Amino acid sequence: MRAVTTLSVVVLASAGIGHAVVSSLDAGITRVDAFKDMKNRPVAGHGMNVLLVGTDGRDEISEQDRRTYRLGGQPCHCTDTMMIVHIAEDRDRASVVSLPRDSYAEMPAHVDQNSGRRHGPHPVKLNAAYAEGGPQLTIRTVENMTHVKIDHYLEVDFTSFMKTVDVLGGVTVCTPTPLKDRYTGLDLAPGTHTLKGGQALQYVRARHLDGASDLGRMKRQQRFLAALIEKATSSGVLLNPMRFRDVTRAVLGSVRADAGFGTDELLDLGRAMRTFSPSSSEFATVPVGQMNYQVKGIGSTLKWDQTRAAGLFQALRDDKPLTEDRPRRAPAAVPVEVAPDQIRVQVENGSGTAGLAKRLDAALAATGFATTHQPTTAPVRVAHTVISYDPRWDRSARSLAAALPGSELRAVPGQGPLLRVTAGPGLKDVKKVRFEDPAQPEQSAVRGNEVVCSETA
Repeated sequence: MRAVTTLSVVVLASAGIGHAVVSSLDAGITRVDAFKDMKNRPVAGHGMNVLLVGTDGRDEISEQDRRTYRLGGQPCHCTDTMMIVHIAEDRDRASVVSLPRDSYAEMPAHVDQNSGRRHGPHPVKLNAAYAEGGPQLTIRTVENMTHVKIDHYLEVDFTSFMKTVDVLGGVTVCTPTPLKDRYTGLDLAPGTHTLKGGQALQYVRARHLDGASDLGRMKRQQRFLAALIEKATSSGVLLNPMRFRDVTRAVLGSVRADAGFGTDELLDLGRAMRTFSPSSSEFATVPVGQMNYQVKGIGSTLKWDQTRAAGLFQALRDDKPLTEDRPRRAPAAVPVEVAPDQIRVQVENGSGTAGLAKRLDAALAATGFATTHQPTTAPVRVAHTVISYDPRWDRSARSLAAALPGSELRAVPGQGPLLRVTAGPGLKDVKKVRFEDPAQPEQSAVRGNEVVCSETA
């Protein structure tokens, strides 16, 4: 998600360094006339709305990195990621709304930037707007769909994303289940990982990890952005003018922005956001009403839930938090691929600690797993907790492993649908999990502090 880099620069500006230093950084940004001759635009609301666009540009990436991170092939010169970032009028909150690239969209009348031909309104996938008409047509299309007036435009590519992550020293992410995508080369074991630029790019690009495809990828992008904000605000970058300069120089050299987003705007916004943190951010995806909405000549698209989407964008126009309808809370339950009540579990005690299997059976049952309620003693002791499973039920095994961090997955062909947990010494509390159907993804907003890694993740 290249768009995360630009929001990080805004946060980094809260160091409050001098006007001259920021002016020199501002000079490195490539400018685009993103709002030229635009008419009949939505009425401005409160706060600031920034359209963040990530493209698949890769001109400056080395051949070695292309091979290592599977960045070969020709770029499509289209938008790989698109978000609206709403900065509250009092500058104490950033609301990030992801717009699926395959969203069904109505392209407004325009002149094709490549052929010069004039086109009337026509249906497309949202990410086609950039290829046909660049930043201006992208903004017009988004404004027509959302009725949110865009104040500024920021565009980043693969290179700026990798540079941002590397200059920060990497960004920490966590996963309760293995993440393996043969298209991007991503291969992460369960646990916590500090990703450098290339591996982070694999993480935010991966689309073939589960049935959620692009919607699942957007959730990972949102989690990564929350983690990046946490790293930027907790690593001392904001308090060190020289390091701040180095970070922003690395990033801004491959950023494009509208002419109106300059030194004064960056300084004003940065100084107002000195206390910004993951809990100051919130993330949402446009509610989808119909998956696989077929359009002649275009193929499968995602059709928005117009009623719920209208409410989401009204909140942006009114400068209201997307998460104000519920209290602040601890990190949410871990999402899993299979509903716990569909997973049969036999618990064994392999630790030598009396009563451990009984307590674990009760804890798993309370979390929703279909335990046998007949814990037993394992024939041999184990050094750590082991989950034995038939490879045909690997998704169930990964879901159970999410509730038991640190456990080992051990494939036993022919075991059948019953999963076996052999409890070892040092077993920690069972983590709460929730089933997340890829065909009906969770679409409510979350705060940044709810999706970053916790100390026990």
